[in-house]
Amino acid sequence: MDIQALTDRIKKFPAAPGVYIMKDAEGRVLYVGKSVSIRNRVLSYLRGGEAARPNINVMMEKLADVDFIETPSEVDALLAEQRLIRDMRPKYNVDLKDDKSYPCIEIRGREDFPQVLVTRNPHSGSKVYGPFTDAEGLRAAYALLQRIFKFRVCSLDIREGDPKNARRRPCLYYYIKSCLAPCAGRVTKEEYRASIKGFRQFLEGRRARVVRGLEKEMAAAAEHLEFEKAAEIRDRLRAIQSLSKRGLFGDYAHVGALEVDPRKALGELARRLGLDEPPRLIEGVDIATIGGSDSVGSVVTFVDGKPFKKGYRKYKIKKVKGTDDYASIREVVYRRYRRLVAEGGFLPDFLLVDGGPGQLSAALEGLERAGARPRKVASLAKREELVFLEGRGEPVELPRTSAALKVLQFVRDEAHRFAQSYHHTLRSKRFFGKESVKVGKLARAGRQTKRRAKTE
Repeated sequence: MDIQALTDRIKKFPAAPGVYIMKDAEGRVLYVGKSVSIRNRVLSYLRGGEAARPNINVMMEKLADVDFIETPSEVDALLAEQRLIRDMRPKYNVDLKDDKSYPCIEIRGREDFPQVLVTRNPHSGSKVYGPFTDAEGLRAAYALLQRIFKFRVCSLDIREGDPKNARRRPCLYYYIKSCLAPCAGRVTKEEYRASIKGFRQFLEGRRARVVRGLEKEMAAAAEHLEFEKAAEIRDRLRAIQSLSKRGLFGDYAHVGALEVDPRKALGELARRLGLDEPPRLIEGVDIATIGGSDSVGSVVTFVDGKPFKKGYRKYKIKKVKGTDDYASIREVVYRRYRRLVAEGGFLPDFLLVDGGPGQLSAALEGLERAGARPRKVASLAKREELVFLEGRGEPVELPRTSAALKVLQFVRDEAHRFAQSYHHTLRSKRFFGKESVKVGKLARAGRQTKRRAKTE
């Protein structure tokens, strides 16, 4: 292998998402991989940056050529890698003969409204895509694609024409625009299956066909003056286009910060705190200030134990002078939930405030003024990590190793991080002016594009 000649050719590869295909002198495929930057990843092999991985040194001795396929996004790269590995079975990829060792996407086609799952043990008779070697990447792609195709993830037995459908209330995913809510009769069997068909086409690499189909649907809806339907299709097209944004994949992969299974953690939380059922929608509140200046508040949203960043909100404290943590919490909680009540929004099952009984009381006062009642309100004190609950005199001490405590810490720490980030931005603007903040943002943009949360 002429390393210099190969290096010179690879330097012309795009610094964009895609898959790379490594071959030997006979043209046989040795390895298939994916990356957010094809050029940088392949060059790292030639520079020895991947030498620690099993069999890489052996493979590099046989390497003679590298091809690539550029893709529109990291999601497309993940799906393309899976298809190529499945079809080519490269010698130096992880052995995928035992498909149950790796997660896959399962579509249960025998149901009236097929359920879509990420699983390691798919049912017989289901349509299965995979296996995928990148489990975390698969979970991120799954969350992103659910926003577009709005497939259901629940295990309900939903049948067309069932009278129970008219009595059910749509679940949380419907309200965050990630499910078509067949459980509540909000979509017909034909409409739901058309969306699943588009999802399957996307998984199979036919993105252009999906886009053309949606564009035709949007035009037809507009022609028939069905403007609400046309707007919904337009939003789905925009969501497909947004997959190409750098850093978006990382936002959804952020769920890995919780070291335990979120569903099990929420189940344990319900048992230990005496809740009727595991909380699906949790919101966390925190305040950030130094000496009472540039005081801000944050609200973070978690759905099924995972961050839902579109639900994050940040607040400048407007009516509190000086350092008053209680009054600041009262203001943020009041503003947040007064607006939710006014807009008919979905109140959280569990509201968590950073602090002790004083912060809890302040949050309850803010809720009372707003006329809002989440199912449960609690605070989590630092250091002792005690949980204070409304209506309970003594705090609850959860085992330090319990999954229930870990999910509360995850919410609390994320609210703290988000509040501190906003606070630092405001202080930088005040001390150094807007230009320094702009320069800092441009520098960070080279590493990752961050989605802006709404300021209220």
